[in-house]
Amino acid sequence: MLAIIAGTGNLPATLFRRLSQQGPAPLVCALDGFTPEIAPQVVFRIEQLGSFLAELKTRGVIQVCMAGAVRRMPIDPSAIDEMTMPLVPRLQAALAMGDDGTLREIIKIFEEHDLTVIGAAELLPNLLPPEGILTKALPNAQAEENARVGDKTLQQMGAADSGQACIVKDGKVLAEEGPDGTDAMMRRFMSSKDAGADLGPLEFVDDLVSSAADWLSGQAGTAKGGILFKGPKPHQDRRADLPVIGPETARNVAAIGLAGIVVEEGGVMVLDLLRVCQILDAEGLFLWVRSWD
Repeated sequence: MLAIIAGTGNLPATLFRRLSQQGPAPLVCALDGFTPEIAPQVVFRIEQLGSFLAELKTRGVIQVCMAGAVRRMPIDPSAIDEMTMPLVPRLQAALAMGDDGTLREIIKIFEEHDLTVIGAAELLPNLLPPEGILTKALPNAQAEENARVGDKTLQQMGAADSGQACIVKDGKVLAEEGPDGTDAMMRRFMSSKDAGADLGPLEFVDDLVSSAADWLSGQAGTAKGGILFKGPKPHQDRRADLPVIGPETARNVAAIGLAGIVVEEGGVMVLDLLRVCQILDAEGLFLWVRSWD
């Protein structure tokens, strides 16, 4: 049996739907405090990771796929159970190494408990689009230069274990993705009316604060004509946290006036590729799946 550890976003629901059509439905699990689009059958806390691993084994799970975005949750020492206590020193050390280090250690712990960790792109290879320009519109010479700058920027961001996307215009980086994700980065370039349309009040206030900070530091400006560049961190374990774009990404790119999207071949999953291309074609924008330099 396969278990999907679901975070936020559309990826977990896409995985569940397609895998259920192909065979037995996966078991859906989620960290307490997250609300994936598909209702989880098992909810667990990181403080009970040891007990959660034992429950997976009891349920006959042999494969695990981590899909969707998660954020770090505060750990309550009083909630750590007996089966998780031996893992605490390792989890503490991993958390100190940042997101990538934390994921690597958690994957190692799963494997030590006889669970095979498999990436979403391994389960559904067609989530990885083919190399090339997949839209009617083509990138021009400036877009190619922006892509080179985006590539270099993501290498630097990856070394710092930060985000997996940036916005580049005229060879200059206007914004880098933070813990709040790609859509939040793009909302900084929207009008307050557009940016707040799909947000709760607290999220909207957070976005306004982020936007103000960017303007004051000179990091933001009009993005019209720039590109969204997205790719994995260098040397990351691609079984977890592989970047994703989808129709909402395409709509946001159009809303802020970007010329198109550049993603790394084999390093970014695209949900509903046909719909993404339709949205971009309607706006005269491009999707370039770029091979690694």
